[in-house]
Amino acid sequence: MNAYKLVFFSAQAHLFEVELSIAEPDPDGQRVYLPSWIRGSYMVRDFARNIVSISAFSGDQPVLLEKLDKQSWRAEAVSAELRIVYRVYAHELSVRSAHFDTLHAYFNGSSLFLAVAGQEERPCRLTILAPADSYAEHWRLATGMPAQQVDGLGFGDYLCDDYEALIDHPVEVGEFTELEFNLEDRRHRFVISGIHHADGERLCGDLRRICQEEAALFGELPITDYLFLLQVVGDGYGGLEHRNSSSLMISRDDLPNQGDEAVTEGYRRLLALCSHEYFHLWHVKRITPEIFLQQGTAAEVYTRQLWIFEGITSYYDELVLVRSGVIDRKAYFEMMAETVTRVMRGSGRRKQTLEESSFDAWTKFYKQDENAPNAIVSYYAKGALFALLLDLTIRLRSDNGLSLDHVMRELWQRYGRNSAGIAEDGFERLVAEVTSLDLQPLFDLGVRSTRELPLAEALAEFAIELHLLPAANSEDMGKVVTEPPKALAPKPVLGAKWKQREKRIRLLQVFDGGGAQLAGLSAGDEIVALDGLNMSGKQMEKYLARQQQGASVELHFFRRDELRVISLTLLAAVADTCTLYLPQHPGSIQQQRLNNWLKAHVPTP
Repeated sequence: MNAYKLVFFSAQAHLFEVELSIAEPDPDGQRVYLPSWIRGSYMVRDFARNIVSISAFSGDQPVLLEKLDKQSWRAEAVSAELRIVYRVYAHELSVRSAHFDTLHAYFNGSSLFLAVAGQEERPCRLTILAPADSYAEHWRLATGMPAQQVDGLGFGDYLCDDYEALIDHPVEVGEFTELEFNLEDRRHRFVISGIHHADGERLCGDLRRICQEEAALFGELPITDYLFLLQVVGDGYGGLEHRNSSSLMISRDDLPNQGDEAVTEGYRRLLALCSHEYFHLWHVKRITPEIFLQQGTAAEVYTRQLWIFEGITSYYDELVLVRSGVIDRKAYFEMMAETVTRVMRGSGRRKQTLEESSFDAWTKFYKQDENAPNAIVSYYAKGALFALLLDLTIRLRSDNGLSLDHVMRELWQRYGRNSAGIAEDGFERLVAEVTSLDLQPLFDLGVRSTRELPLAEALAEFAIELHLLPAANSEDMGKVVTEPPKALAPKPVLGAKWKQREKRIRLLQVFDGGGAQLAGLSAGDEIVALDGLNMSGKQMEKYLARQQQGASVELHFFRRDELRVISLTLLAAVADTCTLYLPQHPGSIQQQRLNNWLKAHVPTP
């Protein structure tokens, strides 16, 4: 067994101190290393860059420690226990790394704990010492890590089966609110860090229904306990799955307040985030690509399957909300309209397939620049739309006898329960086997080509009409209507995404084929006047909308520190914004299909 001791060394300097004791070091010299990425977030983050000092000892004697590369070291051979002591800078407030100040501490093991090369399968004991400083007088500790011997505040010894388990249990330390609910006699905790006034009873009630619906979908709950760790901030969003917990970050305003009854867009977003990460209990953490089981986190691991794991999860994270009854159907279709709009807004969907998006996640999706909408497509968003199309197609062609639900349950039975990874073509083969349908042409179209998904045709069979219309303004992300939408003449637009910056309009992204791009504008340019008038971004939108398509406007802008002037020819907004029309009196067959699709596995109260 390898033993780790964590000391809260300096909150003011944001430093943790870790002592790693290796009882049986490699007789030829022990190599240790830190992961370069964290599972669930496919980007090399080079956590070792935050190690600010490191030393090795055997007994009281120093041991030579040679750095081999950016993330690994080798200690000279010793005949007794080897101790490595190092300090880690932790000041990134995100779900992926580590953060330590006088208000709280949070960490993922991949940011702090060196792996012992050749001994990754050995058990690991982690001792977390309670900080003695006055700022931490009322601190507690929350984690899903198995406790060996801890005090009433959670400090003490934890025991993990191996190194992978050690780095798959995030830890929150500080003053926090702890909520709780049970599902199938399994304890579920919800820890909220940060100032808030959340209605905990409502939150737990809604979460229980969501978790119950997902457990019913897969047929069992593969945990004995679960922990949601939520960091509340002024403005932020993120989530990361773990084997029996999840790390979440949300804006304070997205929490439900005492006395609120409506499901706001923010609260809906929070519930969808929790739904997404909880779904990963089965789909990612246990049903996982074969190559993820074969390779570790020292370097990139490539797969064309990320759309299966994140896209399908993104489809279900919203579907579960309506099935569980925490949102109504109109709210569900509003979320769907927004997803369609987000995909249609980017011309990258015509250049990158879902398989390519998955494979290139390391260098493109997680390293997006100003040209991203023109170059890539999200395997989350388009993956969710293809999952929707796949589900509806299976339901139609099997006369509602089968669905994607049946595929997911078989995935769990065959792969998740048996800890077997999925080969690169395994999901598609399983779909064919479960449904007895020839769906290769659908996969060729949706996964391996850049052709548009025939969503409108599929949704029409379920009493939903999909219309793509020009956006009313930059804030228009789609909508749901119960009256047939009217096609209005498209209005001229700039053809760029912008942000107000004091009295300037800063261009963040310039879209392919739009007026801004054709005029030579670039991301980073700052508009200061339009036809000789200084105006805000909102005023600019309205001004352009009043002009005629094909008209020209004079635009003054700064590129870096140089003032320039150009003539911009106005082009009309393209039809890229989704309106879903829900007829009030659909056909009986379509209505029955709709009801079967949105029907819960668990009766709603």
